[in-house]
Amino acid sequence: MKSPERPQARADGAPAPAPVRGPGRPSGGQGGAEQRTRLIEAALALFARQGTGDTSLAAIAREAGVTPAMVHYYFKTRDQLIDVLIDERFVPLREALGDIFDAHCDDPVAALTALAQRFVAVGRQYPWFAPLWVRDVISEGGVLRQRMLERVGRGRHERAHAAIAHWQREGRLNGALEPSMLLHSLMGLTLLPLATGQVGLDDSGQHRLGAEEIARHAVAFITQGVGPGRSAA
Repeated sequence: MKSPERPQARADGAPAPAPVRGPGRPSGGQGGAEQRTRLIEAALALFARQGTGDTSLAAIAREAGVTPAMVHYYFKTRDQLIDVLIDERFVPLREALGDIFDAHCDDPVAALTALAQRFVAVGRQYPWFAPLWVRDVISEGGVLRQRMLERVGRGRHERAHAAIAHWQREGRLNGALEPSMLLHSLMGLTLLPLATGQVGLDDSGQHRLGAEEIARHAVAFITQGVGPGRSAA
């Protein structure tokens, strides 16, 4: 079976949507493909707002403005829909994030900086990404978390942890850092502000944190901690 092609990365580092299709009924032409994509986007929006476990196919139909029968035409069960989201949305994003450790294998600061910037870029391109990741992927017991572990495993996480431990042994990275916590810390520093709406303007028109500020803060915190250091330019 031919392996699906990876999406090409955009200039800002965020990958383009995956062109391949996973489980589910064939789209039936351009109109069918658009309808199917509409249902996927409606599901992502609802999952991000209220969680995967509390969202039914009927609720997705209401969100998309179609009948429940239309949702069932493309996705027989919610589990099948979740598998589609993993294959067509999360796996391509995960692949694009994982290649950073290969591109910066000898420079942990460059790797962590690029990873923070990529998290922010993806979160800005896909508004559902940060809240859904916080709610259902990094949270213990999340439906999407469990399904992703079953479907794609922990191979990329283990390789990232191995790279971090290697940098620590070489003295390139603080040995007091816990490898299994470093990625979670970086995700928290970048995705939580995006998930809680701390980007752009608030209701009174005041400036909130910008994407670049979030990425810069995350890298400074990870690499320099809270001790005295160089001021931001």
